[in-house]
Amino acid sequence: MTDRMVSSNDPPRAERVEVIPSVQRRRHWTTPEKVRLVEEIYLPGQSVSLVARRDGLNANQLFTWRRLMERGAFTAAGAGEEVVPASELRAAQQQIRELQVLLGKKTLETEILREAMERVAALKKLPSRVTSWPGDGR
Repeated sequence: MTDRMVSSNDPPRAERVEVIPSVQRRRHWTTPEKVRLVEEIYLPGQSVSLVARRDGLNANQLFTWRRLMERGAFTAAGAGEEVVPASELRAAQQQIRELQVLLGKKTLETEILREAMERVAALKKLPSRVTSWPGDGR
């Protein structure tokens, strides 16, 4: 049997092929699980890489959770409150401001109409035939 020399024209050969038999889906981590994993990072002898490998997740995900936890992002979720994205919060605040302006305009319109109705009601109370107007001097 002779050894064959590899030339630059030969296509590369795969030494090992790994077949993944199933489609893995993303795992959903609950807030208490995230908090537990981040707290484990700070235990003596632990690191982000060790905890990530042991629990089968990417170390970048743990770094992100740690940063969010430092900012207090898990506080609302841990308290059972609803968490909304900052963009939705800004949009809601803008809508509130617009509605407040609209409410102010409508309140002003209502006051103007009320005053006009009071004036019309006052005119209707006057006698139908007035021979002299107050201040006429007659």
